[in-house]
Amino acid sequence: MRKLFFIALAAGLAAFAVVSCTQKKKSEASQADRDSTFTNVRHPEWSRNAVIYEVNLRQYTDSGTVKQFDRQLQRLKELGVDILWFMPVHPISQEGKKGDLGSYYAVQDYKAFNPEFGTIDEFKELVRKAHSLGMKVILDWVPNHTGRDNRWVTEHPDWYAKDSLGNMYGPYDWTDVYKLDYNNKEMRAAMTDALKFWLTDVDVDGFRCDVAGEVPTDFWDEVRPQLDSVKEVFMLAEASKPELQVNGFDMGYNWPMKDLFSEIAATSGQYTFKDAEGNMKSFPVKRAVAIDSLLAAQDAQYPRDTYLMNMITNHDLNSWEGTEQERLGNLADAFAVLSYTLPGMPLIYTGQETGMNRALEFFKKDVPPTWEPRNRYFEFYRKLNHLKHTQPALQAGIDGGEVVRYPAESDDLYIFSRSVDNTTVYVFTNLGSASADVKYTGAAPENDKTTVNFFTGETEEFPVTLQPGEYKVYVNR
Repeated sequence: MRKLFFIALAAGLAAFAVVSCTQKKKSEASQADRDSTFTNVRHPEWSRNAVIYEVNLRQYTDSGTVKQFDRQLQRLKELGVDILWFMPVHPISQEGKKGDLGSYYAVQDYKAFNPEFGTIDEFKELVRKAHSLGMKVILDWVPNHTGRDNRWVTEHPDWYAKDSLGNMYGPYDWTDVYKLDYNNKEMRAAMTDALKFWLTDVDVDGFRCDVAGEVPTDFWDEVRPQLDSVKEVFMLAEASKPELQVNGFDMGYNWPMKDLFSEIAATSGQYTFKDAEGNMKSFPVKRAVAIDSLLAAQDAQYPRDTYLMNMITNHDLNSWEGTEQERLGNLADAFAVLSYTLPGMPLIYTGQETGMNRALEFFKKDVPPTWEPRNRYFEFYRKLNHLKHTQPALQAGIDGGEVVRYPAESDDLYIFSRSVDNTTVYVFTNLGSASADVKYTGAAPENDKTTVNFFTGETEEFPVTLQPGEYKVYVNR
């Protein structure tokens, strides 16, 4: 996270952030230079400008198999994807199974491959091919609970949490799983062994850990160095819990930013998603300037040089909380731009790069997204991926540029820049419901004629008016 420094412009005026003159690169810092405000996690250098892509393998192709997905690797390479995150590939428990095919997150065997998707040897070949194309592969891991017919249930019942009657149970309404007991050292060792299996035998590059915050933090602190001893790994926590990123995880979910995006969209009249009962969620009134407060709060909460994953959709959001079009409306593209240009790492979910506007089924086979012909969304995200790869200021963690905000009279405008060395990215967005003139209440960004519109390649003046949902990105020539 990068720190925002606020200076009062005048009584009653909005604050804005100013950037320090120099950037201290993490790669140049020795351990002696680091203090207690820093994460102890050593991020893979390839992760700094990376884009992560979530693969819903079941719904990706007509067959939902590894072999058919293999044909998409070159397209994803052309899109500019760096990390492939596969939703769980383990066999799914049959006891208490939900729907036709069951939940990915009810694991029957941590060391086996789901035959629905093919064979483990086919997956190994997929990993090898992804590596040859310069992409990394991380697996979705389910450490908090197992499926109800996982062999651990009968072989090691003492590895599971019990309710007041001494019965195994699933948390929340997850009736197809049993919760594990992390007070049991043998279970911890078995879980660590299973994680190592996928590193040694399949050569994956890390894990996205489901409900990581429900597992004791000290387990992650213990397991991370053991995984790193096998190979350099990248760890993503499905949690917004700062303590997880002190020793265990490279990156956490930016759930609060996702929620704020929805709140801003709802305030602008763009949120239209209704649940199965026809109810629409209510949101507090939030405008674009609320992003400042969230960034400042996260900077205070998280260790320095940690990453947060920014998103406008993922498998949970798409299947249960509405598509990005239903939640964000005509602001969706602008929020996508922010997910790439604010501090952190951007996520693309299966079908997002096609503009898919429907929820994918979770417990049964669905019609896959239409991958060809490629439409404007493919080019939009290909360009954003190129922006992330080529602009040093957009690096994740401490190597990225500080956010310098330029407050405007309209609280719906979010305008900022990020700089590293002699490179700067300028971002202009209107997250409101009406056209807004760009009138600054303090310092204004300076266009020194060396910047170009990133999406058009044309030299132009910075905008003086922005339409609802309009965005502009400028970079050095």
